[in-house]
Amino acid sequence: MSLRTFGGDLSGAALRGELRLAEPLARHTSWRVGGPAARLYRPADRDDLIRFLRALDEDEPLFWLGLGSNLLVSDAGFAGTVIQTRGCLTTLELIAPDRLRAEAGVACAQAARLAGRHGLVGIEFLAGIPGTIGGALAMNAGAWGGETWPRVALVRTLDRHGQVRERLPEAFEIGYRQVSMPPGEWFLEAELVLEPGNAAAAQATVRALLERRAATQPTGLPSCGSVFRNPPGDHAARLIEAAGLKGRRIGGAQVSPKHANFIINTGDASAGDISRLIRLVQTEVERCCGVQLIPEVHRVGVFADET
Repeated sequence: MSLRTFGGDLSGAALRGELRLAEPLARHTSWRVGGPAARLYRPADRDDLIRFLRALDEDEPLFWLGLGSNLLVSDAGFAGTVIQTRGCLTTLELIAPDRLRAEAGVACAQAARLAGRHGLVGIEFLAGIPGTIGGALAMNAGAWGGETWPRVALVRTLDRHGQVRERLPEAFEIGYRQVSMPPGEWFLEAELVLEPGNAAAAQATVRALLERRAATQPTGLPSCGSVFRNPPGDHAARLIEAAGLKGRRIGGAQVSPKHANFIINTGDASAGDISRLIRLVQTEVERCCGVQLIPEVHRVGVFADET
């Protein structure tokens, strides 16, 4: 691994963050798979990120990375620059009696816990999402009946030129586990509107959801969270189990024996193993149940089974 700390400049811009060259993304994804990024940049703060983006070449491929959940990076990696928000963009504060401001790098569970401590309700479900606010915004993440965007009052985005824009929810097409946004922009932060409630009850709900997640999901093994969207009126896990796929393996990748909508890395899985197992599950569920499962997982890079 090559690690450099900017004290000088990149294309003339004084920067304070960290740059890692040829950085294995397996170190930064919850599945623990993925080849190297040409470079990975962890900005010192928002201003440093803006300077970095302004210094990048116009045609440089760019990808934003939070906690690395809901993400499958190919074994070939990413031939561009990864912006890592984990460890930065972590401002989380109450800005009004019923409004929370959370930057993109804030862990979802952290936001749920803070709201509970202030006696605010409406985002307890975020405790069950193993990602960041930026990722939750990008996919309208949800769990146990709650979704992210019904709580969004406004967002601020950042483009590759370092321009910050404030946008209302009406600027986006929002659906089940998908959000369409202006090209070349990324979520920087959100303001979430909550409701007053009982602090003790809210915190108890968060604890209960975390306990439920630990009891029903394979939290001790590398996974990405739920692999497939739930079809209307049904559950992906039920369909996968009905197709007899619980425990099915390809290489080091396995359909979790604990929760069928999870694929786990048993220790030596490659991204290719996981990708092929995803395709196998789709094929078998459609053959058995007549349902086309749609992955929630975002793919980065080139996969052999897609060519």
